[in-house]
Amino acid sequence: MSTERLRDHAREIFDAGLQAVDPKKAIFNQLSLKGSILNVGDRVYDLDAFEHIYVVGAGKAGALMAQGIESLLGERISGGIVMVKYDHVLPTKKIELRQAGHPVPDENGVEGTCRLLERVRRAKANDLIICLLSGGGSALLLKPAEGIALSEKQTVTGLLLRSGAAIHEMNTIRKHISSVKGGQLARIAYPATLISLVVSDVIGDSLDVIASGPTYPDSSTFQDSLKIIDKYSITEQVPISIRNLLNRGAEGRIPETPKPEDPVFEKTHHLIVANNTLALQAAADKARTLGYHTMILSGMIEGETKEAAKEHASILKEILHSSNPLHPPACVISGGETTVTVKGNGLGGRNQEFVLAGAIQIAGLSNVVMFSAGSDGTDGPTDAAGAIADGDTVFRALEQKLDPEQYLRNNDSYHFFQGLNDLVKTGPTNTNVMDLRILLVGSDNPLS
Repeated sequence: MSTERLRDHAREIFDAGLQAVDPKKAIFNQLSLKGSILNVGDRVYDLDAFEHIYVVGAGKAGALMAQGIESLLGERISGGIVMVKYDHVLPTKKIELRQAGHPVPDENGVEGTCRLLERVRRAKANDLIICLLSGGGSALLLKPAEGIALSEKQTVTGLLLRSGAAIHEMNTIRKHISSVKGGQLARIAYPATLISLVVSDVIGDSLDVIASGPTYPDSSTFQDSLKIIDKYSITEQVPISIRNLLNRGAEGRIPETPKPEDPVFEKTHHLIVANNTLALQAAADKARTLGYHTMILSGMIEGETKEAAKEHASILKEILHSSNPLHPPACVISGGETTVTVKGNGLGGRNQEFVLAGAIQIAGLSNVVMFSAGSDGTDGPTDAAGAIADGDTVFRALEQKLDPEQYLRNNDSYHFFQGLNDLVKTGPTNTNVMDLRILLVGSDNPLS
């Protein structure tokens, strides 16, 4: 099997995973309407019992989710606002899509969120609010806590992104410098009935982490936030107003975010409609139809990207050496979300860095491919979703005077793969279920 064929197959497998987590299809897979009876997972709602139905939400999957709920409920929807990332807008009829900045929040996000909250505050006890949440919602749905400027929140977001903090750590802090995250949207919506439909972009599908859990009880605290900024040695860089807010909260001088026992959650229901597991299973099914012995390694890969790449490359080498854990032709698929501790000044993202680090490890191996891409179509602050490499990638790079080790040290994976025409570009996918990594080994390949 040629390397080019392996490369084509990697993209086909990735695309199959994406198709399985199409948010619009996910709405129809998990919800059904017969007459006035709406089935949401194992819950049943009589829509005739509600005076108004409002739709709100935020996230990269927001546009397709909005289209899905409009197609299902039609004229029953009284109106709504959903926050989406720039260039992620699709046609809608009843729901207004507002564009804002991601991953660093901006003024459009604040303005759109304020309008969304005005709509939520109008809801009464006999109204229904459907909240559409997906990855990216943390940056798109924002109203800084009193006394915190947007610029200060932007500073903290940038610090956390560069520090290598995990998504749940970032969101713990986001919740405690916000007026809407960490269950606070549910507090504002009460006493209306609230249904949250969720596309998960976090390991373990933790509802308190996805989009910073605006409608879900928050188990984290102000004290946890202080520990996180101390862990990453950024305390002195965090704006003084935010440090003061977190300290006041830890001392009990500011109310905590709503906890599980809070009565505001009595009329709330959450349903995950799509996640990384669904994408991995579909990708594995596609790989099998292409003739590969296939396994899903894990959907919970996290930690430092370069270390994860070394471990994945070791699996490729083991398959070549001993046909373990799979006999070639083999496909190993993993999901989750790693982190990059940025030390250089280059351009890239965790998927591109994963493939660059992996390319160094598999240099010289015949007929093997490493592929990694973000399901949202965006990897870091770039226009690429990820990258692809094979055993010849390093040699092709050196011929073009591209030193892979130097590019890796500078966190400049984007320009490395751009020079090789090996970036994976999808454009906006309007979904977000973390990353997909695909390792392929052709048959009859001795370890080089």
